[in-house]
Amino acid sequence: MHILRPGRDVSRAASPRGGSGRARLAELDLLRFLAALAVLAFHYLIAFASIWGERPSLLFPATAPVASLGVLGVELFFMISGFVILMTAWGRGLGGFARSRFVRLYPAYWLSVGAVAAVYGLTEASALDPRLSPGEYAVNLTMIQRAFEIGDANGVYWSLWVELRFYALMSILVLVGVTLTRCLIFMGVWLAATLAAVSVPAPGLESFIDLVVMPKYSPYFIAGMALYLIHRFGSSIPLWIFVAAGYALALRSALARVRSRVELAGKTAMPVEDWMVVVTITVIFLLMAAVALGALSWLRAPGLTTLGGLTYPLYLFHTPVAVLLIPALNDALSPWGAVAVTTLAAMALSYAVYRFAEQPIQRLLRPRRAGTRRRTGGAAPTRAAARRGGPGVPV
Repeated sequence: MHILRPGRDVSRAASPRGGSGRARLAELDLLRFLAALAVLAFHYLIAFASIWGERPSLLFPATAPVASLGVLGVELFFMISGFVILMTAWGRGLGGFARSRFVRLYPAYWLSVGAVAAVYGLTEASALDPRLSPGEYAVNLTMIQRAFEIGDANGVYWSLWVELRFYALMSILVLVGVTLTRCLIFMGVWLAATLAAVSVPAPGLESFIDLVVMPKYSPYFIAGMALYLIHRFGSSIPLWIFVAAGYALALRSALARVRSRVELAGKTAMPVEDWMVVVTITVIFLLMAAVALGALSWLRAPGLTTLGGLTYPLYLFHTPVAVLLIPALNDALSPWGAVAVTTLAAMALSYAVYRFAEQPIQRLLRPRRAGTRRRTGGAAPTRAAARRGGPGVPV
């Protein structure tokens, strides 16, 4: 472990470990998929009372405490995003960064908006109906419907609004050029703003602070970025300080978020204790630290890439699939049988979206390989490097 010297641009002085540091990390594909399954479990086994017609926690009492913690799967997504988006942004211009994010997020998202509109427009399904007009569904296609105070067509879209604001902040860093020194300044300013936001009252500015600083979620992005820098350049005291600060603030944020959900739903519907939240956040940070340090590099099964690929569609489509299937299956199968069939159907649909929609559209929208070769002045990137942003949710 070393100490970064102020004023020294270590990104120029030090060589990244493992070359460019951009090779696809299969362990992140696995973590993405597990995060998506955690969110699915929370929805299917805890949150979707209107779909089941009763509290799911009463149908699945043995798993209710663990399934309740699936609400924190999104926090893992945010931390992975901090890691991967910085990896993706390194060496890119603003246009390339914006293109990579657009190609990654929008094709599957547009399909999911269409799927939700079809479910409520063409069937008699009513559970979780957002009750949007055709114009409001059209605004949802932009992914910034919340900026216009229009409801989300799908409840999971709230996290994409957080992601887009993170991308907007990252575009500032990309615009000036990504180096280690500039990353440290960027993270330092963001961390200071977060600390100020959670400790100093700012009457009248709460909405602006929440929009720009995102104090509830910034700790995950900041810690993820720091862990990517550790992965790329090796451990240093300043970087681990960012991780530690992110951990402390993440505990505060996660406890507040889960407590609010428990207060809203009731302890019977969501049987979670504070210590369980602390353990979950600690495990998330330990897993991401293990990725940064290479401790999970032995995870290299070929199937992990496919799991990573279907993660984002699974996140987007598991709700409309449940709206259609669980009520239809509930009388014919046991609750666990209905969950198993619905989960398999959601995964099959997600794979189809990934294989037959996302991949072809992304290949169509990506720059031609020859153009990339001319710009870089060398050989075309490998397939793994070209996909370094990787499929995920929502990165």
